[in-house]
Amino acid sequence: MTGLEDDLAAAVEAPGTPDGAAGVRRARAWLTRAAEPGSVALWRYVEDVGPAAAVRALRDGTAPAALRALVGARAEQDASLADLRRAERCGARLVVPEDEEWPAFALHPLTVAAHAGGGDGGDDGGGDLDRTKALVPPMALWVRGEAPLDAAVDRSVAVVGSRASTSYGEHVAAEFGAQLGERGWTVVSGGAYGIDVAAHRGALAAGAPTVAVLACGVDRAYPAAHSAVFARIVDGGGLLVSEWPPGAAPHRHRFLVRNRLIAGLTRGTVVVEAAARSGAQATARRAQALGKRVLVVPGPVTSALSVGCHELLRDAESGARLVSSAAQVIEEVGDLGSDLAAPPGRPASPRDGLSDLARRVLDACPVRAGVSAERLAAVAGCGPLEAMRVLPGLEISGLVEWTGTGWRLAPPPERARRR
Repeated sequence: MTGLEDDLAAAVEAPGTPDGAAGVRRARAWLTRAAEPGSVALWRYVEDVGPAAAVRALRDGTAPAALRALVGARAEQDASLADLRRAERCGARLVVPEDEEWPAFALHPLTVAAHAGGGDGGDDGGGDLDRTKALVPPMALWVRGEAPLDAAVDRSVAVVGSRASTSYGEHVAAEFGAQLGERGWTVVSGGAYGIDVAAHRGALAAGAPTVAVLACGVDRAYPAAHSAVFARIVDGGGLLVSEWPPGAAPHRHRFLVRNRLIAGLTRGTVVVEAAARSGAQATARRAQALGKRVLVVPGPVTSALSVGCHELLRDAESGARLVSSAAQVIEEVGDLGSDLAAPPGRPASPRDGLSDLARRVLDACPVRAGVSAERLAAVAGCGPLEAMRVLPGLEISGLVEWTGTGWRLAPPPERARRR
């Protein structure tokens, strides 16, 4: 590769050539390190003038002052080539909007929100905004793993929740992860402690790919205790995804910025456990603002880690739906008419389908001594002939028996076998 200025010039002057494409990729690599994600104004500027022209303007000081302030001292630095080489060494790549594998369809709601003002985190062009709430697409995505990004997230569901999870929450998250994976759905989460990693492990246990969206470089394992899980994700056909370049540190604010990407890449967000104030709740709010499905797993009313879940369900504006199985999740986010969940099963009983008269006669039967049909009719409130008409059917169903002197309830099957 040539110098940054030469690559930028090629991208501006000959965008359709291989050199021009390489310049666009390097410009977007530079932007991922120079500017923190979440600025609606900067994203719009890059869309208007192009990534290469935007980088040149930011570096030579001709960009609007508010945008130069977003970059600050980083404008004079250039680690784009080193970042691309570092990504290559760890088996990662930079996916840009100009690539075929860019998940344009999944991210379209973020694009619409950015054009409309960036949601509740949008700014007025002055660069002063809450990045943690801004709804804006990424400039580019660093991806580690062999699967095409667009295919990996085409049928995907976010499963999120508390880091300080309970055994109940971890069990549910792992079950959902495994069952979604078995049905061909990709589980997307943040790779954090608690619910996130339980969902990833569930998908991996089912032999299904899963995607971890990180708040640091894809070459870093954070938390370090999950390095083996991240390695299994990559080896198992899944992906590690980040808006930050290789080597980037997991600063605290980046986790909240990352949440919109988890919501934006997927068809819906499942909140398994969430405290009254949590990142999982924030992810659900971002999903709701993007028009994505918000699905909530209920928990014990005595659990502080289910307060956020229950508040989402109580909030009519959130549009949250209660789910208790992966099948119900798929029904909410899947294709209309083809991903329906089966109704919950219930134990069959011989009493099912009995007429009102048959039920009354059955209830009138004693447990031990047999009684006559006339006695049953008196208790059931019907005529003797009506009682005689339903008793044979009840006997065939194994509900009553003739003792030789009268009718009584038939013993349960196990007691009858012992007798």
